[in-house]
Amino acid sequence: MITKLPKKPSLAGEETEVSHHWGYIAVVFSAFLFGIGTTLYKILLGSASPLFIAAVTYLAGGVVLGGSILVREGAKVPQLLRLPTRKKAGFVWRDIVLVLLVILFGSALGPTLYLVGLNNTTAVNAALLGNTETLFTIGIAFVFLGERGKAKDYAAIALLIIGAVTLTTNLSFQQLGATGTFFGNLLVVSASLFWGIDNNLSRLLSVKRSLLQIGSLKGVLGGGLLLAIASLFGLQPIPSAVSIAYLVIVGILSVGLSLLLFLFSLQEIGAMRTGVIFSTSSLFGAVSAFLILQEAISVIQILAGLLMLFAIYLLSVPAKE
Repeated sequence: MITKLPKKPSLAGEETEVSHHWGYIAVVFSAFLFGIGTTLYKILLGSASPLFIAAVTYLAGGVVLGGSILVREGAKVPQLLRLPTRKKAGFVWRDIVLVLLVILFGSALGPTLYLVGLNNTTAVNAALLGNTETLFTIGIAFVFLGERGKAKDYAAIALLIIGAVTLTTNLSFQQLGATGTFFGNLLVVSASLFWGIDNNLSRLLSVKRSLLQIGSLKGVLGGGLLLAIASLFGLQPIPSAVSIAYLVIVGILSVGLSLLLFLFSLQEIGAMRTGVIFSTSSLFGAVSAFLILQEAISVIQILAGLLMLFAIYLLSVPAKE
């Protein structure tokens, strides 16, 4: 769950309206880049290990975010990069522990499990099951941070669970042990759990540092950690230069640029609208898998995916007092 960022002071009515217009465009493009990332990862999983793919893509994304921070601090600052910087007290030991946990859960365990799961299921399933990240984010905030919701929030959570169970099992409970995709689906859901933990920890860190800075740290340090593990234990034969270049491009687009556009949208149109529109990333992922990988999409998958999207929309709608 991402903390809503303060909006910039409005200059003129027309300029503010145009700025909001770009906010909507940015989050749609962000959802598109993030969504097709699942398909782009799947293409290379046959020739590179999930650990190496996660390492290179997160490193590339982290470098993009870090570079944007440097550009923002220059004399001429593009509007896209005018994200607020927290000017609070320096990090204490508690913050350092949080940073390490964010890197562990969000940049190491999360992407590795997701890609291993993606290697054992379809890109369509992985894209749609990614919506369970919202479920875990809310559930963790409820249990550990004391957040409470309205009746419609609990109804939405129930719908998310129903959709996730339907997608994971394909309603073939008697064949779960023999279904190859079931194991992959469980790993994708497990990755979403770790990303839900990451979201809540990042929220705590955002009190002292901007989400842009946190994202850069996660990408560079997390990707570096995964690359070191892969190299140290010899888990990955060195891919071709073309494959590495492909991964760098995917990381820049699906991790770095996608998050940058997402943060810009948070600033321009608020957390609620941004979250609802960004949830379409799962549909972009499913459609791209259908068009590029020619994976079949069943009626059950379509209905479960739409149910999960409706649940996310329901969560975002303010409750009437």
